[in-house]
Amino acid sequence: MLSRVSPILRHNRLFSAEAREMPRATVLLLQPNFLRSSPRTAPLNRLDVSSSEFSSMFRRRFHSLRSTVGDWTKLPKPPGRVFAERREYRKIRRRTPKKKQELELSVSICIEEQLPDDIEIQNIAEMLRLNVPKAMTLAFNGLKDSKYKTRETDIEDLGGYETVELSVMLCNDDFICKLNKEWRGEDHATDVLSMSQHVPELKLPVLMMGDIVISVETAARQAAERGHTLLDEIRILVIHGLLHLLGFDHEISDEAEQEMEEEEELLLKSLGWKGKGLIQSAYDIEKTAKPQLEKSDDRKEGDGLRLYKPKFSYIFCDMDGTLLNSKSQISEANAKALKEAMLRGLKVVIATGKSRPGAIRILKTANLTGSDGVVSESSPGVFVQGLLVYGRQGKEVYRGNLDRDVCREACLYSLEHRIPLIAFSQDRCLTLFDHPLVDSLHTIYNEPKAEIISSVDQLIAEADIQKVIFMDTTEGVSSVIRPYWSEATGDRANVVQAQSDMLEIVPPGTSKGNGVKMLLNHLGVSPDEIFIIR
Repeated sequence: MLSRVSPILRHNRLFSAEAREMPRATVLLLQPNFLRSSPRTAPLNRLDVSSSEFSSMFRRRFHSLRSTVGDWTKLPKPPGRVFAERREYRKIRRRTPKKKQELELSVSICIEEQLPDDIEIQNIAEMLRLNVPKAMTLAFNGLKDSKYKTRETDIEDLGGYETVELSVMLCNDDFICKLNKEWRGEDHATDVLSMSQHVPELKLPVLMMGDIVISVETAARQAAERGHTLLDEIRILVIHGLLHLLGFDHEISDEAEQEMEEEEELLLKSLGWKGKGLIQSAYDIEKTAKPQLEKSDDRKEGDGLRLYKPKFSYIFCDMDGTLLNSKSQISEANAKALKEAMLRGLKVVIATGKSRPGAIRILKTANLTGSDGVVSESSPGVFVQGLLVYGRQGKEVYRGNLDRDVCREACLYSLEHRIPLIAFSQDRCLTLFDHPLVDSLHTIYNEPKAEIISSVDQLIAEADIQKVIFMDTTEGVSSVIRPYWSEATGDRANVVQAQSDMLEIVPPGTSKGNGVKMLLNHLGVSPDEIFIIR
C-alpha cells in the first residue's frame, strides 16, 4: 500500500542528535514507498519521525508556482545557513565510479494522511510510480547534450552516482498552505512546491534530489479550468517540480523562464502526456480567465476535496522503455505497481512490440502471468507492434502480415550479406542461419528461440510473417541496412528502428495505437475509460 504520512506538528524545537544520526534502515533501493512523516522531515535523513522541525533540516532551495496565475514570487531567505541564494557555479570534482553501471532510480510516492481514501487518488499514485521514473530518465538524458545558459549546474555528472532518490507527495490545500506560510510568509495554497536535498559538497554515491509536494485540491481546480484530467495536471506539476530540482528557475530572469518553459514542453511531448507546461498554461489562463481568478478559490469551509474524476477501468501499458529496463527486465517497483493496480480493480493490458510468448516470459519472473495476471494466452493484449491483437479469452482479433515479396527479398538479402534476420510468425521466431545476435534475441530480449529454416522458400511457405528484424552493429544498421531498405520497401512496407542495432520491416500503417483501437472496439470500451502508459 502507499504510505500515508502525518500532518505538520506545531512546534519548533530542533531534531535531536540521535534522530539526525539514525541509519537509513527504512529505505530500500527500488522500493517505491518508504515511510516518512512528511516532506518536512525528508531533507536529511528521510526517517520515520513525526515532527515539524523541517526548517532546521532544510538545506537547499524551495520553489513554488502560485496558483494565482501570473504572480511569481521568490522565497525569502530563511535565517541560518541556506544554499538557495548561492547561484555561482561550483567546481566540485565528482568521484568516478569504478565501472559503468545502470543508474538506479528510487522513487517514493506518498499520500498525506489528511487526504481522503479516494480511489482516484490511489490510482493516480499508482500511475506516478510508473510515470515519474520515466520522466526522470528523459530529463537526465536532456542534460547530457543541451547547453542551458541559466540552469544551475549543481547536478551535472550523473555518472558519479549509483542511485537517484526522489519523493513525490500528494496533499491537500491546508498542508501545502502551512508550508507556504512558514517558508514563504504567504498564507495561501499553491499547486506545487519543490524542495531540494542535494548538497554538492558531499561526495555521496546517492543523489538525493529532494521532494515534490503537490496539492491535489489545487490541481483538481486547475485541471477543470484547463480541460484535462486530474492525472494530466499532476503529471504537468511533476515535470515542473522536477525541472526546479534539476536547477531550472523561471523566477530569476525572462531568459530563465523561457528555457524552463521550453524544457517543460519538450518533456511533455516526449512522454506523450497531455496538456501544456505549467508556465505556458499560466500565461494562457491569465489572458483568457483573469476576471475569474479572484473566485477560483472561493470554497465554503467544509467543502472538502473536489475531484474531477476520469472514469477508467483499463490500463494499457507498453513494455520496452516503460516497464522494462535496458536489460529487458521488469523492476520490482513496476511489478508492485501493476499488482496494486489490479488489486484496485483495474484491468492491465499489454501493448508491445514483443511477441506474446516474449511478454509472458518476462512478466512470469514477477508473477504477473496467468489467468489472474497481466498477460497470458487467455487474456487480451496487443503484440508485435499491433500486428497481433488478442481479445477475450485470448482469441485472435486481428493479424497483419508482411507482404510476401518483401519478406522474400529480405531473406535473400540476409543470406547474400550474411546479416542475421528474424521473422516473427505469431508465437514463433524463424531464421535462416545460426548467429550470436539471433541467440541474443532469446537470451537477452526473451523472445522465442529462433527456429532455423533451411531455405527461403520453406520459410515463406512455413507460415504468415508479421514482421522481420535485421540485427547488426549500430553503424551497420544506420549506414547500410536502413538506407537500403528505406528505399527498397517503397510503399509496400515501413521501416522502424526501436533499437540502434536492429531494424524492423513491418506492413504499412503498423502501430500499437491502431492495435489498441481495434481491441477497444472488440471489448466495447471507450477511450475515455483507459489510461495509456508509454
